[in-house]
Amino acid sequence: MAFFFRRTPVLPGFGPSFGLSVLFISLVTLVPLSGLLVYVADMSWSQYWLAISDPRVVQSYKVTLLAAFYSTVSVTLIGFLLAWVISRYDFPGRRLIDSLVDLPFALPTAVAGITLSALFIPTGWLGQWFAPLGIKISYAFPGMVVAMIFTSLPFIVRPVQPVLEDLESELEEAALMLGARKWQIFWRVVLPSLAPALITGASQAFIRSLGEFGAVIMIAGNIPFQTEITSLMIFIRMEEFNYQAAAAIASVVLLASLILLFLLQIVQTRFLNRQ
Repeated sequence: MAFFFRRTPVLPGFGPSFGLSVLFISLVTLVPLSGLLVYVADMSWSQYWLAISDPRVVQSYKVTLLAAFYSTVSVTLIGFLLAWVISRYDFPGRRLIDSLVDLPFALPTAVAGITLSALFIPTGWLGQWFAPLGIKISYAFPGMVVAMIFTSLPFIVRPVQPVLEDLESELEEAALMLGARKWQIFWRVVLPSLAPALITGASQAFIRSLGEFGAVIMIAGNIPFQTEITSLMIFIRMEEFNYQAAAAIASVVLLASLILLFLLQIVQTRFLNRQ
């Protein structure tokens, strides 16, 4: 004889909670997206293609993707090392460094861009060391990468840090007792456990870099065909009161972000199934 029990939710009030959640998502996400689609829907295909295939806009795609790629590769390595140090070592100032990781979330991106540009100009505290080498950071392409690294750093550290803290030390000790070398322990024991978090963090950092605006435009110099990002092109079209072209370019960024998020879900699912 089978008995069926109704699961009692821990938090009561599914109806009001679900309604408020849907309302919030609708106001914050669906309504703005609908407005974007309304502008795009009024355009013919030729107008849409002309807006998104303008040579200056196409170059902004290339610049944004290239800068986001370089920043993601760099921030993945930097973020992993930072998460490793914070999780595995106890030293004076550890809590301070751990708190500073979240600074890009609290600091306005425009303020971050102004600060970074002042630091990396040829006469700045950091830029003076690069100037003799002929390396220009502020108001050049490297400055874009630096700004994206700064704004996307938490997306790497925060997913990796709890995995490192929860990783059982017995596994590493067992591998060491079996004669494995340190690089073998890292490659075969530690890295497979960190791979899902690293992939998630790197993907989110890349998507975040694609949409970055304030920090980048303050340090990039915004030179046409050289350091103009796609977000800036949307802003320029809006300043020209060409709202349809701005919506068309924004739809390309939106589509790219949705595709990346969808691919991220597929990759995460495959990793979970393997484990």
